[in-house]
Amino acid sequence: MATRRKSASRKVKRAMHEMKRGKLRSGRSGKKVTKRKQAIAIGLSEARKAGAKVPKKRKSSRKKRTT
Repeated sequence: MATRRKSASRKVKRAMHEMKRGKLRSGRSGKKVTKRKQAIAIGLSEARKAGAKVPKKRKSSRKKRTT
């Protein structure tokens, strides 16, 4: 399990707060964020850009299908 960092959790908390109030917008499209996971991802990416020590992004759990 990844450890929580104070600066990263602050960014995620702020992103969640904005999402709940309907003020969090996504990247270039500027659409309103409605999903919890998306808000967390935005918070973590902001923390990474700010230089916080945040665990690496998870790899996709989807397996490749061979035919």
